[in-house]
Amino acid sequence: MLRTTIAGSLPKPEWLAEPNKLWAPWKGTGETLAAAKRDATLLWLKRQEDAGIDIVTDGEQSRQHFVHGFLERVEGIDFDNKVEMGIRNDRYKAMVPTVTGALRLSGRVHETEARLARAHTGNKLKFTLPGPMTLVDTIADQYYGDKVALAMAFADLLNQEARALEADGVDTIQFDEPAFNVYMNEVATWGIQALERAAAGLQCTTAVHICYGYGIQANIDWKNSLGTEWSQYEQTFPVLAASSINQVSLECRNARVPLRLLKLLEGKDVLVGVIDVATEVVETPEQVAAVIEAALAYVPADRLFPCTNCGLAPMPVDVAAAKLVALGQGAELARKRLGA
Repeated sequence: MLRTTIAGSLPKPEWLAEPNKLWAPWKGTGETLAAAKRDATLLWLKRQEDAGIDIVTDGEQSRQHFVHGFLERVEGIDFDNKVEMGIRNDRYKAMVPTVTGALRLSGRVHETEARLARAHTGNKLKFTLPGPMTLVDTIADQYYGDKVALAMAFADLLNQEARALEADGVDTIQFDEPAFNVYMNEVATWGIQALERAAAGLQCTTAVHICYGYGIQANIDWKNSLGTEWSQYEQTFPVLAASSINQVSLECRNARVPLRLLKLLEGKDVLVGVIDVATEVVETPEQVAAVIEAALAYVPADRLFPCTNCGLAPMPVDVAAAKLVALGQGAELARKRLGA
């Protein structure tokens, strides 16, 4: 009961990549870099276990970015001639690669990371992949000429890798879809269809993460413009509740999400964000337990999974590690109060 997990990413140690930033440049090459990625993955697995995190991840230590870590193994994409494009409905600009041909995988994408993590933890293991809508929103297209067609092409590739990850021993496969909080109408018309296509045939637990984004300034500014209540979930939750996806991950700590909306996810496991990724202030166990207990008014205890609001990638390593401890201790405090 109240099994803990994280959204996915964790900050990279300074000996692996430049700290405290997204898209951090690697500090090595070749086998030296590969060894550093392995070491960082094992370090974070141990830290998660020590903090009492029940369902661990590889921390995305082998990926510079959650989207481009997947795109790098996709043929039909030109990375050499990037173009500037508005991301998340022009919330911010980014230099992105371009789809120039039919998409196909050049081989396995995350086999090395998944098998390494599986071999070195006895905990349940979650692995994250970008969702098809978010992929479409993070790349330019000069080939398909249609967002839906491009999303379905990506969904097929994601499904190919997801099935292989399941065979690697992954217990939960999570698709990260921050775009679901931006294009709510499209979520209903084709976003869910693409997501279910990406998860088709999986027997392991499936999850979707739909929070309001990393704790970077562009996201913070956008959230400050959304008013006193963040009501986007009111539109997306019923669609997700009707889907075949098992779990929904969202942010609650220091968020303006009305917790009553969690009732709209009835029948799903809910990964309730109890750790704020937009501040380096470390939560107390009492604060974590308080969010859990508030969410329990709308989500049964056996379906509530205390989690982080989003990825911790841009944070200092020591802050992220302390937040993991707070997550584990806060969940344990909530369990004790429930008599579990």
